[in-house]
Amino acid sequence: MSEAEKKVEEAAAKMKKQGGELLFCGATRWNANISSRKTSNAGNLVSPTRLRPLLGVDIRLVVSGCGSSHCVALDVEGRCYTWGRNEKGQLGHGDRILRDGPSLVSELLGHNIIGAGAGRSHTLVVTKDGISLSFGCNKHGQLGSVFESSPIRCLVSEVRDAACGADFSVWLSSIEGASILTAGLPQYGQLGHGTNKEYNTRNSSVLLAYEAQPCPKAVVSLAGETIVKVACGTNHTVVVDSNGFVYTWGCGDYGRLGHKEQKDEWVPRRVEIFTKHNVLPPDALIAAGFVNSACTAGEGQLYMWGKVKNKGDEWMYPKPVMDLSVACGLSHSMVVVDRTDVGDRLDQIDVYDGEALSTGMVEKQRGWGPTPQSCLLLKSRIGKLNLSHGSVHLVISEGKPKFETSEIEPPTKEKWKTKKRFKLQRKRDKDKRKLANKRDPRFIGVKRKKKKLKFATTSWLITLIILSTSTSPFDDLSGFILGM
Repeated sequence: MSEAEKKVEEAAAKMKKQGGELLFCGATRWNANISSRKTSNAGNLVSPTRLRPLLGVDIRLVVSGCGSSHCVALDVEGRCYTWGRNEKGQLGHGDRILRDGPSLVSELLGHNIIGAGAGRSHTLVVTKDGISLSFGCNKHGQLGSVFESSPIRCLVSEVRDAACGADFSVWLSSIEGASILTAGLPQYGQLGHGTNKEYNTRNSSVLLAYEAQPCPKAVVSLAGETIVKVACGTNHTVVVDSNGFVYTWGCGDYGRLGHKEQKDEWVPRRVEIFTKHNVLPPDALIAAGFVNSACTAGEGQLYMWGKVKNKGDEWMYPKPVMDLSVACGLSHSMVVVDRTDVGDRLDQIDVYDGEALSTGMVEKQRGWGPTPQSCLLLKSRIGKLNLSHGSVHLVISEGKPKFETSEIEPPTKEKWKTKKRFKLQRKRDKDKRKLANKRDPRFIGVKRKKKKLKFATTSWLITLIILSTSTSPFDDLSGFILGM
């Protein structure tokens, strides 16, 4: 085992021993169509809130996905909690009943769960013994098995970690030459096997379909590399090897792969910017959102690429985001905080128990922020242990955690007035420049000259047309002119 791999495992082991309180914010109306803007905002938590079933429980890991509407939380004892939508049985309780709050998965009590992944309608968990279990929708073989019982044991051994895309799954294994395996829907090449397995549903039919990959298959092009980190977007995959190199493949729309072109990649392709002196350190973080990706490089520098704003051009290659340093990603976020650093401030945070929310907790949530916005509750320098997101937002922590007790000062009225005066003055200067250009005789002359020339050209064409359609003795003359 190389030194880089040892450092990664030591960092992971240290994180597994820590635990904290889970804070949740975002949508709690799991049955609603979140993508629709007409959805009611009732039931949305607009600030970090504690969940009653997990009060006092030391949560070590929280997991959700950029296309999922359910959540997974793991405590320090290796127990698994799930909640959210459950129409495909993705919560692992053996039924299809929706759950508003965290519920312990009794089917997994005999296992020590150390990792998990959440897809659109399926869930993966990894045990300390290197076994991977899955439950939920298996339409495209994303559960990694052909069996139908729940939970299903995936056909993978010596599993270290797992991640889920919308309809596909990725496993990291300790087996030499097969450190990464994939299964599920290959529509955009997100499985990395060099094909999307496209075929016509019937002879002479234009309707296309994609052959599913039900059994986990090793990614051949990465057989010589040891993959240590993985993150999945809706239809693309991001991994990091033991040397710190970044590879991406799958859907290339919006530049989410970071290769300076919007082309689907069917096999892993190395991201050029993270080579030579800019390889990722062992403690780096990677994340894949709906149409974007992110990672941290040396000294915690955050890089992002893809569609990172609702307006403007896409970032076709990784660009550094200044003064920020960690993590990315349908409408909810979770963060685990250290109780020892929070102190009494944790008691000031609201508690949600799945019932009607108190006034003040529910507000209008449909707002779009093109630039990073500070979370007021978390900017009181709470030490963040772990974070997860749910497709239309990105969560970032600023710098290293500083455990101070300073309060946040809201912008004063004088600051807003100064900003408004500056904008008005800039508008006045712009109007003056426009007026000066209109009064400038040089501009007036040019405009008149252009108008005259345009009118003269039009008159000449009209004259030619009249002459060409005339039956007068000037027919010969018009023929001569047209002949020119």
